[in-house]
Amino acid sequence: MGRRLAPVEVAGVDVLDLPGDPARRPLVLLHEGLGSIGLWRDTPRTLASATGRRVVAYSRPGHGRSAPPPGGARTAAFFDREADVVLPALLDGLGITAPLLVGHSDGATIALLHAARHPVGGVVAIAPHVFVETDAVGGIEDAVRAFEEGDLRARMAKHHDDPDHVFRSWSDLWLDPRFWSWTIEDEIAPLAAPLLLVHGARDHYGTLAQLDRIEAAVSASRVQRLVVDAGHSPHLDRPEVLRDAIAGFAAGLP
Repeated sequence: MGRRLAPVEVAGVDVLDLPGDPARRPLVLLHEGLGSIGLWRDTPRTLASATGRRVVAYSRPGHGRSAPPPGGARTAAFFDREADVVLPALLDGLGITAPLLVGHSDGATIALLHAARHPVGGVVAIAPHVFVETDAVGGIEDAVRAFEEGDLRARMAKHHDDPDHVFRSWSDLWLDPRFWSWTIEDEIAPLAAPLLLVHGARDHYGTLAQLDRIEAAVSASRVQRLVVDAGHSPHLDRPEVLRDAIAGFAAGLP
């Protein structure tokens, strides 16, 4: 099953749409800050097979093969625009109501914001961040060196039409001292949907404090936590563990 462009409401957004049981809520995957459809690797198809559900993954504007976003330099308002404008338009264009969101890193942040303001069936937040940690800043500085001096740019060019835009939009925001006081803890307080919070024990972009702060902030009565022996991408480092955890979480939803 190949990719297809979503309808006119989200024209220019590259979408992977895998069919599944129409009686069950679809899974919608939201990628990380440097991610795209391709960088989910086998995750969409693995989840479609394990759950029997429709699975949708998309590349955010400017990522992968999607058209560039409007505007200039990225600010923290980017998270809200993705949660309140881009994702709702995508869901409407694809005829999806109250999906199960599976977000990774920046995508998990967007998923949490969306779920606090819009109907969802549940949220799987993989390596989420709701405030800026010193560990994250150090990890991004390492990524800048890998992009400028190593092979990170070449690897990104295989998955993005404009790897420089993708990388600089991400790194410039996180390394801006004005951003270091950013938090969305108050904004996610209304979130009542079931949550599965996943973190890698060797994540170099954040600590378990992120999960602690989410659990303290949200209104959800059902919150599960999974810590795995992995880095920042548990779904790639331990794919079978994540597949089973997400499938089990989905099976337990109404």
